[in-house]
Amino acid sequence: MQLVDGLTELWNSTGIYNFIKTAQSQVEGTCVEQFLAHFGQPIMILVCCFLLWLGIKKKFEPLLLVPIAFGGLLSNIPMPLGEEIAGPHGFLGIIFSIGIDKGLFPLIIFMGVGAMTDFGPLIANPKTLLLGGAAQFGIFGALLLAIVLGFDLQAAGSIGIIGGADGPTSIYVTTKLKQELLGSIAVAAYSYMALVPVIQPPIMRLLTTKEERKIQMTQLREVSKREKIVFPLVVLILCLIFLPSACPLVGALTFGNLCKECGVTDRLSDTMQNALINIVTIFLGLTVGSKLQADHFLTLETLKILLLGIIAFSLATAAGVIMAKIMNLFLKEKINPLIGSAGVSAVPMAARVSNKVGLEENPQNFLLMHAMGPNVAGVIGSAVAAGVLLALIAH
Repeated sequence: MQLVDGLTELWNSTGIYNFIKTAQSQVEGTCVEQFLAHFGQPIMILVCCFLLWLGIKKKFEPLLLVPIAFGGLLSNIPMPLGEEIAGPHGFLGIIFSIGIDKGLFPLIIFMGVGAMTDFGPLIANPKTLLLGGAAQFGIFGALLLAIVLGFDLQAAGSIGIIGGADGPTSIYVTTKLKQELLGSIAVAAYSYMALVPVIQPPIMRLLTTKEERKIQMTQLREVSKREKIVFPLVVLILCLIFLPSACPLVGALTFGNLCKECGVTDRLSDTMQNALINIVTIFLGLTVGSKLQADHFLTLETLKILLLGIIAFSLATAAGVIMAKIMNLFLKEKINPLIGSAGVSAVPMAARVSNKVGLEENPQNFLLMHAMGPNVAGVIGSAVAAGVLLALIAH
């Protein structure tokens, strides 16, 4: 009898039993709601497997997409153990409360980004800061569209930040404004970052002429070490004076960059660029993936977020290109409008795309270093935009 009870308990703990039990349960609501209630977890397991395929086979942001997808698999285990893993008291839930809920992981990643970023091209050509600023139009344009589609202000702000093409910033803002949307927004942000080479070129070609794409830019001046040390300090001081709400993100970014450029903290810079950011990336991906639970992700709201996310990203790309064209009306030394698309925060992928499209029109037209100016400006711009959103609607 004891053996029978043990075998029964073992059977009741299997995923097969829990799938069957869920399918047989009575759920009130529409046919779609009943279907998702019965089969939501198997669907999400397939979705997570698809994300794994994108990360492993297609190499779409694999360092984050793989742990996010695996965290999603863990959170959709069809048994009570799923709650023990991804619930508030599970190991992912505990890590989430420390690293995501408190906003720690995105800040550490920003330190690593700062330590890996060379602000030299922006310092050498400061007018490209306008291109990084213009690209933030995608954030606020998507925010307004989200409000039109019925999202509240906090949700609209979380959705809009996808337009910055900056995953850590999207996560940071969403945890402060609308945490229940974290899974959908994180997947959208990182998916569109990975799809930069697919999404941006058609928009760039549509908004520029062949002659504009052939514009060659003069070589950037050499930036001194002193300038590179002073720059992050100036950025932080300006942020402290004008937008304190952005200081956590901007401060982490500038601290990482200062450690890189000052020349006396190489060990700290190396740790931030490698070991620290890699460790945090693992935890960040797994914990964000734990929010891909079927009952939260498989909704009409998620489809709206994915749609608004690509609109935000497209608007950001277009705004950067258009700003470059407007600037050319007043500049004697023209800039290639293609580098305006690099105003989004996807470093250095967006700059590489600008360079690639430019080389297609003129094999001698190397735009990479020029595009890095607006690209790193976009990193600062997305952090500033996040600060604006938090200052306006967080309370």
